[in-house]
Amino acid sequence: MLLPAKAEVARQLRRYRAWERVMLAAPNDRTVRTTFEDSGYTLCVLMGKRCAREAADAAERYLRTNHVTYLQEQQITCLQEQHITCVQEPAERPRPAAAVRRRPPAAERRSAPERRSTAGR
Repeated sequence: MLLPAKAEVARQLRRYRAWERVMLAAPNDRTVRTTFEDSGYTLCVLMGKRCAREAADAAERYLRTNHVTYLQEQQITCLQEQHITCVQEPAERPRPAAAVRRRPPAAERRSAPERRSTAGR
C-alpha cells in the first residue's frame, strides 16, 4: 500500500482543523462550510477513508507512528470492522425450499385434443 508523505498529511490535517474551527465559529457561512468540506474531502482521499472524522483520526495515528506500525494498525482495524459488521448483521434465516412443480397448474394445462384444435387455427 502506498502511503502519503507525512509532511503532506500534516499540512492537510492542520488545514482541516483550522477550517473546522472557523466553521464551528460561523456555521451559517456557506463559503466557510464549503471550504471546510473540501478540506475534509482532501483528507479523506489522502488517507483512504470515507468520512472526514475517520480520515482526521487516521492522519493523527499516521503522524505519531512509523509506516510499518500504521499499516499493522490499519490491518487490525479493518479486520475488527469486518468482524463487527458480520456480528451486527443478522444471519439470514434459512429459506424454505421452494416446492418443486412437476406439472403446470391446472388452469394452464390443456388436454391433448384442445392443443391440436388450437394449433390449426
